[in-house]
Amino acid sequence: MHITKNRVISIDYTLRDAQNQFLNTSSDSESMVYLHGYENILPGLEKVLEGKTEGDTFTVTLSAADAYGERDESLILQVPLDNFEEVGTIKAGMQFETSDGSRLVTVTQVEGSTVTVDANHPMAGMDLTFDITVVSIREASPEEISHGHPHVPGHTHAHGHNHNHCDGCGGCG
Repeated sequence: MHITKNRVISIDYTLRDAQNQFLNTSSDSESMVYLHGYENILPGLEKVLEGKTEGDTFTVTLSAADAYGERDESLILQVPLDNFEEVGTIKAGMQFETSDGSRLVTVTQVEGSTVTVDANHPMAGMDLTFDITVVSIREASPEEISHGHPHVPGHTHAHGHNHNHCDGCGGCG
């Protein structure tokens, strides 16, 4: 069976940056499972996986544009500290989901009554290399297709995220 739209794919991967530094792997947990054709993974990675078969092993390098995009300096914003009053102490490195849930922002600096947040993905601007093994391929159920993601036995079915929320300044989109 080949990887095409409406199939549930399970892959193992190791992720490295352009300097060959280890970033992440699925071997620390379970294989990554996604519904192909629904933009549930990086577009460049989904494109490369199209047509592969179970057991295929390969390495692919994605440019930043095909991975998490180029860094956008306009997504570095100054936000009033008052917007975070429900959180308590704010420190660099903390992450918050915008109030509409559309973006994750990272606090880069707290100075006086101003918090600097970066709404770029932490891997934006990076070329990424994936070592991939296609573990399994199966047809998606009608319910998975209607939901746009796979349902994996033993995993809770939740659509929300467990991040802090930013009251937002309107600049993150």
